Amino acid sequence: MAETVPYRVEGETGPWEVVIGMEVHAQVLSNAKLFSGAATQFGAEPNAQVSLVDAAMPGMLPVINEFCVQQAVRTGLGLNAAVNLYSVFDRKNYFYPDLPAGYQISQYTQPVVGKGKIFLDLPDGSVREIGVTRLHLEQDAGKSLHDQHPDHSYVDLNRAGIALMEIVSEPDLRSPEEAGLYLKKLRTILRYLGTCDGNMEEGSMRADVNISVRRPGEAFGTRCEIKNVNSIRFVQQAVVYEARRQVDLIEAGGTVRQETRLFDSGRGVTREMRSKEEAHDYRYFPDPDLLPLELEAAWVENLKRDLPELPDAKKARYVATLGLSPYDASVLVAEKEAAAYYEAVAKGRDAKLAANWVMGDLFGFLNKNGLDITRSPIGPDQLGGLLNLIADGTISGRIAKEVFEEMFATGKDAGAIVEAKGLRQVTDTGAIEQVIDQVLAANADKLAEYRAGKDKLFGFFVGQTMKASHGKANPALVNEILKKKLAG
Repeated sequence: MAETVPYRVEGETGPWEVVIGMEVHAQVLSNAKLFSGAATQFGAEPNAQVSLVDAAMPGMLPVINEFCVQQAVRTGLGLNAAVNLYSVFDRKNYFYPDLPAGYQISQYTQPVVGKGKIFLDLPDGSVREIGVTRLHLEQDAGKSLHDQHPDHSYVDLNRAGIALMEIVSEPDLRSPEEAGLYLKKLRTILRYLGTCDGNMEEGSMRADVNISVRRPGEAFGTRCEIKNVNSIRFVQQAVVYEARRQVDLIEAGGTVRQETRLFDSGRGVTREMRSKEEAHDYRYFPDPDLLPLELEAAWVENLKRDLPELPDAKKARYVATLGLSPYDASVLVAEKEAAAYYEAVAKGRDAKLAANWVMGDLFGFLNKNGLDITRSPIGPDQLGGLLNLIADGTISGRIAKEVFEEMFATGKDAGAIVEAKGLRQVTDTGAIEQVIDQVLAANADKLAEYRAGKDKLFGFFVGQTMKASHGKANPALVNEILKKKLAG
């Protein structure tokens, strides 16, 4: 595994290194909450999806949702992590208006998933291993709404009780870029598994970012936690700002206090929220209403056998069997839907050519038009059809670009566009010879220069011939016939 050059923050007294760990809260994809049967659909009317358990009414008892446990275990397996067959739910005590019970049911010393690892594909082609400390299950809190009334805050409990997986990394990340790559890779794995939709803009995946600075090689410094950052770009911005803030503070003679901070995305700064709590502040103790969670090894093995092909394995297969570069394979597997699209295009065709068209032309047009691959106006079968026309010589690669644009704009098949616009490639050698003769006659001076030894003019004659044929002449035949004609 690669050991990349760490990100450095240059201070007045020399360089500093940033140390980053992350706690990602990922909402479990499930139709019901962790301890109640209430619905979990995003965007419902406030307080429309709240059971008596979620509202913490007296006498209500939690009942574990087996499917949520299954989703957590599958996630652990996807993170190359140890699954603990015995785990315990605890009460984490704190007051907040959107936490009706005054405590959160979580896991602490005995989580359902233990140590694992995530592999990051770095821009230089190397791979970095990032440790996962644990994954534990807990219930989400509700949401306080401060923008509904000028004088009052409202509470929406629709989110209260939704199952969360808190995925905690080791402090192995060393730069804003690595923090962004880690979050992207984790989201990709969750989406492949179908255990979380990863929609950070909807709050179903949120990151608490722990940041500290130190002199290179020294012990870890005091960390600050940036809470509930909801985009990869904001995570990176928060790391840059907070690392600089801490360095400036220390070099000015101050001391970094362990505290919780918020990231103000409008101003690009972090600001103090509260002093950071320690575990004893929460008074953890086993929840008396829930028995320890005991799993059967055979059940876990069955889940492991049924896992889908995950991005690292898919990337390795693309490199080994399809001949793609590690970089191209990484790009194509980054989204589950994009990988499925690519495989449909590449099936029975030139895998590298398919990769070039998907990553280049298709991704370029989708980005330009603000579309993701699920809303592409060109389906994989249609793009495959275009590649077939290139392969059998019906159209040239240059004409294919023109056809692709028309396909994207209209949704029509490549074959129909080629026929309607008369774009079939000219392979009649007689017709090509006639065009070449016209080009040579019109450029007698250049012909004389070429025959006098100016070989570089060959490209000029190819270009003029293709232009005269409106791009329809077969390029290979143009080259072959031109060589003979120019040799004179």
